[in-house]
Amino acid sequence: MAHWQKRWDSIIGKLETVADDAATQRLLDRMAAAQAPTVLGFVNAHAMNLVVRDRAYSQALSAADVLLRDGAGMAILYRHLGLEPGRNMNGTDFIPRLMAAYRGRRVAFWGTRQPFLDQAVQRCAALFGVVPVSVHDGFASIETYLQLARERQPELIVLGMGMPRQEAVAARLVATGGPCLIVCGGAILDFLGGKVSRAPKWLRRLGGEWLYRLSREPKRLFTRYVVGNPLFLLRTLLYRRSGAAGRLAR
Repeated sequence: MAHWQKRWDSIIGKLETVADDAATQRLLDRMAAAQAPTVLGFVNAHAMNLVVRDRAYSQALSAADVLLRDGAGMAILYRHLGLEPGRNMNGTDFIPRLMAAYRGRRVAFWGTRQPFLDQAVQRCAALFGVVPVSVHDGFASIETYLQLARERQPELIVLGMGMPRQEAVAARLVATGGPCLIVCGGAILDFLGGKVSRAPKWLRRLGGEWLYRLSREPKRLFTRYVVGNPLFLLRTLLYRRSGAAGRLAR
């Protein structure tokens, strides 16, 4: 078995599937009641491609306390393995609900650039009633974020740095201690800050938001989607043929 298939085993074996509204609410309640440093991550096709070639990222992602399935590509992978994929738990939809569960509590926002960062923070404070206690772009040293965490003691940290950087930062933040939820949010601050727009709801329901994002940012996302998606599907077939379903069932 190839090294990348072992890494996929580790990630898929840790993914939580969410079946319905009741399960979603239980997850929200659990995340809002974190009593120790807890990392929440989202796994999509791009993440699985990164896992193949980036050992450090694979280790950081595997170290997360909660991993959720994100995107149509991962649903395809699940079905090829004979597994029920559950709901699409993409961060762009779930993280705002999570912030609403942190109303009145201390939140750090680290990621993206200005002016989108401040716009995202202002929107979150207005919509969800959170209390911003630390705001910083996503391009500082990891030590900067560790120091901010120690000084500000946030109850929720939203990382909007993109993969694989945010997962590396999250893994280091765990050691700072204190009850805190650390969310690897990808482009969430770009969405909330108005830098990136969402696809129409009908396209999202069809699992085609990646097409919309590709049309808006073709140069930046060409490799991720036009090259990455077919590569992910090929790896899905190879992974299934490697006997993955049997290994995961043990």
